[in-house]
Amino acid sequence: MPVIMGTAGHIDHGKTTLVKALTGIDCDRLAEEKKRGITIELGFAFMDLPPTKTGPKKLGVVDVPGHERFVKNMVAGAAGIDFVVLVIAADEGIMPQTREHLEICSLLGISTGIVALTKVDMVEPDWLMMVEEEVASYLKGSFLEGAPILPVSAHTGQGLDALKAELAKLADAYEPHRRSDLLRLPVDRVFTMKGYGTVVTGTLVSGKVKVGEDVTVYPGGLASKVRTLQSHGAQVEEVFAGSRTAVNLAGLEVEEISRGDVLARPGSLFPSLSWDVELTCLKSSPRSIKHRKEVHFHHGAREVMARVYMLEGEALEPGQTAVCRIRFTEPLAGVYGDRVVARSFSPLRTIAGGRLLSPLPHRVKRFSPAVEVLRGLGTGTPEEIVLAQLELAANAGLSFAQLLVASSMESKALEKALQLMGGRQEALLIDREARTYVSGKVVQDLSDGLLAFLADFHAREPMKPGVARGGLASTWGRRLAPKLFHLVLEGLLRRGSIAAEQEILRLPGHKVSLASDASALRQKLVEAYTAGGLTPPNMKDVLDPLNLTFKEAAAVFKLLQDEGLLVKIKEEMYFDAAAVAGLIEKVVAFFATHEDMHPQDFREVSGLSRKYAIPLLEYFDKEKLTVRVGDNRKLRKR
Repeated sequence: MPVIMGTAGHIDHGKTTLVKALTGIDCDRLAEEKKRGITIELGFAFMDLPPTKTGPKKLGVVDVPGHERFVKNMVAGAAGIDFVVLVIAADEGIMPQTREHLEICSLLGISTGIVALTKVDMVEPDWLMMVEEEVASYLKGSFLEGAPILPVSAHTGQGLDALKAELAKLADAYEPHRRSDLLRLPVDRVFTMKGYGTVVTGTLVSGKVKVGEDVTVYPGGLASKVRTLQSHGAQVEEVFAGSRTAVNLAGLEVEEISRGDVLARPGSLFPSLSWDVELTCLKSSPRSIKHRKEVHFHHGAREVMARVYMLEGEALEPGQTAVCRIRFTEPLAGVYGDRVVARSFSPLRTIAGGRLLSPLPHRVKRFSPAVEVLRGLGTGTPEEIVLAQLELAANAGLSFAQLLVASSMESKALEKALQLMGGRQEALLIDREARTYVSGKVVQDLSDGLLAFLADFHAREPMKPGVARGGLASTWGRRLAPKLFHLVLEGLLRRGSIAAEQEILRLPGHKVSLASDASALRQKLVEAYTAGGLTPPNMKDVLDPLNLTFKEAAAVFKLLQDEGLLVKIKEEMYFDAAAVAGLIEKVVAFFATHEDMHPQDFREVSGLSRKYAIPLLEYFDKEKLTVRVGDNRKLRKR
């Protein structure tokens, strides 16, 4: 697998000259760089390393500027390197940017490298020995403690062969952990090439890219296609993670792309204006990082202005680590585990760095239990990370594509893990088409909430049998995706935790009950309407002695309907159900010997006046017992 080496060190310590001596490539390409004799922009080169046990290997080289004004460019270049060559001039020793560059490399997760003591032809042997001791002492406690310190001279060639051999050993032993399925190329340079058009360059930090495939430039979401590819000075058809890559893009102008944009596959990244980060304040920082502090924030090749929001405390003291929310002035597209760096305004220096825990904008309040869940993202297993991200996403859930960037798992491993977690009811698929998952804990909390809602409803409305499914969806479930609401409800119905009678939902133990005064009213109504039969009492005559309006008694009338004791013929007109059933038998018997029934026939059959006969005929039409044809009725069954 390709390996990328980066340089680091103070201005004028000979980084670019050393790279040229090793590779034959001058990384200072700008006229201003030639004129001033300093590196301003990132430089790129490559070299063939001496063969080792595993054979020959190409090494990509990123040369970074050393001047303090261009540290942001240094961070952009260092973000994609595998190991570092810390360059220290023998005549000057350790300088301010030596220290800052080493801190930046550490914050970016670089864990190996070597030290090149340059300009050894300009110092005496005794001085060189003293500088070597000083450097070895300074590096104690850093990731370069015990690393080889090699004296070299780019002018005389002294030590270059030994340096190349050491680089070959480093490259041979290095085993980069790069994802193979998620194409990401942070753009560190964009330009126009005659005959080709727009070209972007960067280190392919994960995945692979082929000529002809569709790509998207994030965070803007610009669609393009790969025309041609170049790596290590040669045109190729495919490039793999770890390679310095130049991509010729179709259909985009140079002005549409800027340093820090990310080339990826369509729909694979999710730009956001805030991230949750595990941030460490450097021990060397002159002051703490306070809540809402504004910083220069670096991710990949991008620098943006941002504010640091403390989620657990008011400040981050030097040497401390905490979970923080970072809010940006423009969206960034990241992946779980990405390294980040923060620099202060005054003095302009590196003060902190850390790891991206969640690139998705979860709702996490300060000092809430969710902060503990976030903290667990820093130490959890891959499956625990997936479950924690789903828990943080709450009712919204996460798609499979979002889980790929919110976890450290590749697609095949994630698919297998989700199947296992689904079997344990830890992660549930709620939308097969969109491949959206929710946490089993979220579903359990929603289930408990729905049961509590029904219990409260029954307590408030004891005379109602339950809640209509549609009404439940528009009240309790109004903020849930319909498919999540369905999943929660069906789960409770399947387990018998909720009972359904057609569209009415209730708790299994619920029975309609009346208060003592309502119970007395029920008895009076039953007696009055049973006695009235097909000539029911005037409602006012029944309710006035009880000092009740129909509105106040409506719930009891509805209950008697549900119990099958009363039949509602029209608004505020009720009949005894048994009397109506007897009348229906007489009507059906009439039609046994007649084709039609005139209203006068009905009055003769029922013995009722027009006051009750007409509403009852209209009720029979509505209930589809009869059908009106002109002034007559026919039996609908015929």
